[in-house]
Amino acid sequence: MPRRPEGSLRHGWTTGACAAAAARAAFEALHTGRFPDPVSIALPRGERPAFALARHERGSGWAEAAVVKDAGDDPDVTHGALIVVRVADNPAGGIAYRAGEGVGTVTRPGLALAVGEPAINPKPREIIARALADAATDLGRLADAVVTISIPGGEEIAKRTLNSRLGIIGGLSILGTTGIVIPYSCSSWIHSIHRGIDVARAAGLAHVAGSTGRVSEEAVQRLHRLPEEALIDMGDFAGGMLKYLRAHPVPRLTLAGGFGKLAKLASGHLDLHSGASQVDLDGLVTALASLGADPDLVAKAREAGSGGAVLALADEAGLPLADLIARRSREVALATLAGGVAIDVAVFDRGGQLLAHAGP
Repeated sequence: MPRRPEGSLRHGWTTGACAAAAARAAFEALHTGRFPDPVSIALPRGERPAFALARHERGSGWAEAAVVKDAGDDPDVTHGALIVVRVADNPAGGIAYRAGEGVGTVTRPGLALAVGEPAINPKPREIIARALADAATDLGRLADAVVTISIPGGEEIAKRTLNSRLGIIGGLSILGTTGIVIPYSCSSWIHSIHRGIDVARAAGLAHVAGSTGRVSEEAVQRLHRLPEEALIDMGDFAGGMLKYLRAHPVPRLTLAGGFGKLAKLASGHLDLHSGASQVDLDGLVTALASLGADPDLVAKAREAGSGGAVLALADEAGLPLADLIARRSREVALATLAGGVAIDVAVFDRGGQLLAHAGP
């Protein structure tokens, strides 16, 4: 999960903003015969970026424009994707949205969109509607349109996202709250965590598991025999998941991860990324001493260069350091959730073997 300080990194534009720009250009061309290029739109915070068109085309009763997604310096999976929007007349009035090639469809309840709707999220719909309304005002007409969004190759790109687990089938989601991509903010990952919890709650699941990686996810699924809908890929964002669950609780939560990640949580860190927190080696040595380690073992632990090395020394001495870390991780999670959710913590090794378990 790459992240780094923003510094002078270049911001980019969300798929929703790109779609809004292409929609405005197509709407204007539908009613005037001319494509504005570049095309400017208003974003929710007042910015007015201009987008160059990658291609455009007109037909009988429709116009189509495309914008290349520029995510700036963020490692967004949709960076460089072509966002294509076709606008057609809507005799029924208002704006209707359709999923074209590479844009997913919602198949499970729990998301902000109804089952059967194209996966064009509410905020991008607002940005698109604003862009069309502005264009319609300039042209002295109503913003009535059928808007079809396509992303060529989007179904393949979606395999690198969590869409299928959320019940979004056939392609990507059109995302973006502000229209701006902040480099390395990982907003799409946190969005997926929140939506995963929403889907689990809507399915009536009483138990979900947040995991730091694929190995721990597969291991906790076996441990508790959980369905796929109960699995939340929280990655390093333990805080993002716990804080969302505090407002949107489920009866039971399992936290699963490797020793190093959960040792950070046990120390009170809610962001487990190496760029945001480090394993407290001095704290691990102190914990080892509290378990009865002799002075020689404590001295060796002080020379250890990693949490894994300290754990290995503890295991050789038969001291339950992993159990202590599991208990302390659970205490931090319980304090963050502030009640209402039963929690257990499972610590796994790199091979998916259970090292320690704390809680019910």
